[in-house]
Amino acid sequence: MILNPSILALLISSLLIGFMVFYSAVYGAQILRKWDITSGSELQLTLERKTYLISTILSYFLGIQLISLFLFVFTVDSLCSLFVGAMCAVGALTVNGFGYPTLLLKLVNFILAGLWLIINHADNAGYDYPLIRKKYALLVVLTPLILAESALEITYFLQMKPDIITSCCGSLFSPASRGIASEIAAAPVFAMKITFAVAMGLTLLTGTLFLLKGRLAALFALLSGGTFIISLVSLISFISLYIYEMPSHHCPFCILQKEYHYIGYPLYATLLLGAVTGMGVGVLVPFRKRASLADTLPGFQRRLALTSVISWLLFTLLSLWPMLFTSFRLGD
Repeated sequence: MILNPSILALLISSLLIGFMVFYSAVYGAQILRKWDITSGSELQLTLERKTYLISTILSYFLGIQLISLFLFVFTVDSLCSLFVGAMCAVGALTVNGFGYPTLLLKLVNFILAGLWLIINHADNAGYDYPLIRKKYALLVVLTPLILAESALEITYFLQMKPDIITSCCGSLFSPASRGIASEIAAAPVFAMKITFAVAMGLTLLTGTLFLLKGRLAALFALLSGGTFIISLVSLISFISLYIYEMPSHHCPFCILQKEYHYIGYPLYATLLLGAVTGMGVGVLVPFRKRASLADTLPGFQRRLALTSVISWLLFTLLSLWPMLFTSFRLGD
């Protein structure tokens, strides 16, 4: 096992988050069975006293969960120099079979944790806990995923050995290799550019219409989720090529390094923020008719939509900048 401050921070936070989420889910299961806001029983009063405290504490831990995705990526990228053949996070993630599953679960849990925080904020704005069953039902779904992530992450770092020879990103994201990464890298560039432009244009359009008219919330949320996936594919397919100014370098991790001004971090941050807040707008649509949320929820949805639209615009500008202001052209 390799130890450094970042790994220790990840391991400790992983254990604490796993414990807190599990404890909250146990409590949440009790709420799902026995919550009755119209009751004045001792059990109901106890549940009401506990739920605000637990929700508040859990919000901080899930906030840490969001940050842990970026800390994890930063950590594995910084470890690449320890392994023969590694040049970026790709090499560190492939030193054993637990690296990529951990990263994938962290990505999924980032989105679900972000949606839980959105629902929790809306619930706290209502005087009668209108969304309490919904947020704890989501927590019950999220808990096994976070526990699985913690187990994978701990195993990944425990099984990491510096004498392992690993592979570089060039072999994984090469069109000549096999696998989903190589298939994305080999996707037709022109078709991907059109797909990305259409998806982003529709997302920005529906988001703007929601801000102006309060309509198309569900469509905006759906497009935000789809554009998130298309943008990830586009990063590998063609956006990264302009950043590296190389026609065959498709790695989505090297953009996190100093040589490329760490541009990967704002790219991924705006991408994730745009997706989560955009999907959050749609998640809240079914609850707009709740009496206790009628005054607060529309304004909260608009703030989410504004955040999402700004994030998508920033991601688009960051992606277009190297295409427009470098001498590199695909096909030159």
